[in-house]
Amino acid sequence: MLAPPVKSGPRFDHFIQADKVRVIDDEGENLGVMYTRQAIEQANEIGLNLVEVSPNADPPVCKFLDVGKHRYEAQKKANIARKTQKTQEIKEIKMRPNIDDHDYDVKMRNVNKFIENGDKVKVTLRFRGREMAHQHLGMDLLKRVQDDVVEVAKVEAYPRLEGRQMLMVLSPK
Repeated sequence: MLAPPVKSGPRFDHFIQADKVRVIDDEGENLGVMYTRQAIEQANEIGLNLVEVSPNADPPVCKFLDVGKHRYEAQKKANIARKTQKTQEIKEIKMRPNIDDHDYDVKMRNVNKFIENGDKVKVTLRFRGREMAHQHLGMDLLKRVQDDVVEVAKVEAYPRLEGRQMLMVLSPK
């Protein structure tokens, strides 16, 4: 007995509603229009299933398929697609509002490296003690970061203050 049909996939022989169907054999040749019952019998003779591939056509188009093999190949394609897809990570760069020029340059090299690899970058600026009174320095620093990466990245989340941290997210162009 066959497994129940997949909701979004093809419809199998015992779920085909039409009286007559256009039949395509397992080699892709058109066998013409025939009664559904006759097409199911022919498919069973050669050990395959009748699968409705185009239900909206007039008459519906059905094909002789090995359902297990079809599902196996679909699963294989999905696995290959999942392996080749590039996942985008979020890398974090932490700074302080009174960062030195050399330290800033090192951080910016890392930001550029992350963006070239296709990752998003979250720039976190942490304020301590009385630095909270000078938040404009932090905003100026994040504007400087934004200006330095304008060719390779765009700002996805503009600078915002969350508690004692100011955050900004950059993503590749």
